[in-house]
Amino acid sequence: MVDDFDLVIVGAGPAGLEAARSASESGRRVAVIDDNPRPGGQIWRHDPTERPPRPLRQLLADLESCEAIRFFTGHRLVAFESGPTLVLESATRARRVRGQQLLLATGARELFLPFPGWTLPGVYGAGGLQALVKGGLPVAGRRVVLAGSGPLLLASAATLLRHGAHIEAIIEQAPTGDIARFLALLPRWPFQTATALALLRRLLRVPYWRGFWVAEARGREGLTEVVVTDGQMERTLGCEALGTGYGLVPNIEAANLLGCKLTASRHPAVWVGRRGETSRPGIYAAGEITGIGGAGRARLQGALAGAAALGNLRQADRLFDRSRHAEAYARHLARHFQLGEPVRRLARPETVICRCENAALGQIPEIPSADSRALRLLTRIGMGPCQGRICLHALAEIRPEPFLPDWFARPRPPLFPARLETLAGSDDVTSPRSDVRSL
Repeated sequence: MVDDFDLVIVGAGPAGLEAARSASESGRRVAVIDDNPRPGGQIWRHDPTERPPRPLRQLLADLESCEAIRFFTGHRLVAFESGPTLVLESATRARRVRGQQLLLATGARELFLPFPGWTLPGVYGAGGLQALVKGGLPVAGRRVVLAGSGPLLLASAATLLRHGAHIEAIIEQAPTGDIARFLALLPRWPFQTATALALLRRLLRVPYWRGFWVAEARGREGLTEVVVTDGQMERTLGCEALGTGYGLVPNIEAANLLGCKLTASRHPAVWVGRRGETSRPGIYAAGEITGIGGAGRARLQGALAGAAALGNLRQADRLFDRSRHAEAYARHLARHFQLGEPVRRLARPETVICRCENAALGQIPEIPSADSRALRLLTRIGMGPCQGRICLHALAEIRPEPFLPDWFARPRPPLFPARLETLAGSDDVTSPRSDVRSL
């Protein structure tokens, strides 16, 4: 059995929820799919210790009054069948939905850069640690270091402080000059300015080191200390948890499987036109999947694409100029938090790059651009449960060889490990591209 809708939105973060609200004005049937148990995405993930953010409360209040919108929370998109029909899996059952239009708002995930000791228990992604704490991980009284680059470090630190952690330091790899230039122009974007000021007020007493990065994590059975450096001197900080994050990379896998055009960049995003349309008819994209730029940009893109997907082109065009201003912020953010070359060179030959297959950097040979398949056969890198979501993007920073963009263009279903009964009886979960035009 297949549930039919006028518009199917994949992702219930800022972009997906704004798209749903925008589309709800048409009165058409809309489905919103998300693998989290509650709407909000990663940036508005539920924290039982405080009220949901005001923008999320307002969005949900508007959507709850609309009977035409149906939420499928706790459902993960695992594959496509002809049509394309979306194959969903929850903890207890499989489901199939289909829409006349499809809008992808699948967000982004953290970029990890391997360094000696990064596989020790107690080392997390900065955003992952934040999510675990919101989900109940006890950190009260624990010493924590946050390291990497970008505003996510500040947001994670604020959450950890609220839950009682002691933040030893925030280690930002961007130099002081870049951060000063970033802040100097930030008032051009009032929403981002207000968010930054609120975070800084919470973190006034937390040491904030600029131009430093983590060189090594140490410990026998678990993390006990980290070594940080600015390239000239080293300092050792005792801690029980380390959260690292070097920015975000778009979750392009679903769009890639459908054959949507990607941008030619080290970490590809989905290409979209003026109204949020991808290169495939009937498929739209919004939010971090189209490039990293924060919640404000994602909400604008979602509202624009949601209106366009159901034919409200005037509303979409009215939002276009505002979205261009948000795009300028995305470029401003990327320019001043660029990763320095020393950060990309931290991994040693014995440092594990692919955690799924336990493949170290020294085991990965130099492979010509036409022979990316040989790398899989020799090392099994990218063939584990994460399907290269971590190691391939790490390699794109460590060894940006020509084969990597080509490798990203070769996805295989399912998108995530799935139960056999979920895929049983499928018409075709291997070639959705040939049927995309029927949307």
